Formats: sequence, C-alpha cells, structure tokens
Amino acid sequence: MWWQDLLWGFWNGLTAWIVLIVHVFGGWDRFPFYNAARGGNWYDFGYLLGAGSPILGAGNARNRGRRR
Repeated sequence: MWWQDLLWGFWNGLTAWIVLIVHVFGGWDRFPFYNAARGGNWYDFGYLLGAGSPILGAGNARNRGRRR
C-alpha cells in the first residue's frame, strides 16, 4: 500500500542521519542507510521528507530567533 511506503520512507529518512553517522564509524552493517527493496515513488518522497525535516526545523527556529 502506498501509505505504508510513505511512512517507511519518512521513518528511514528521519533516522538516516543517525544511521549515516554510525555507518561512518563502521557500525550497524545490518541496517541499510536506504532500503532499496522498498524504493519507489512514495518511499522516496517520504524519505526526502524525513531526511529534510531536521534541517528544515533547525533552520526555521534559527531564523525566528533573529527576527525578534
């Protein structure tokens, strides 16, 4: 179902930053950075939303503080 792929993509994108850092130091080989088996339009869209959300949230909070 499309919404399952979207949610899995969002979850994997959200946790991708942590998994990437751990992969750089040689850990968690069994957890993929990107799940190619689920790859598709909805998964990719959810992944991009999840991976971009921490950056967008931090940037938005930083800009609010400068305006006041």
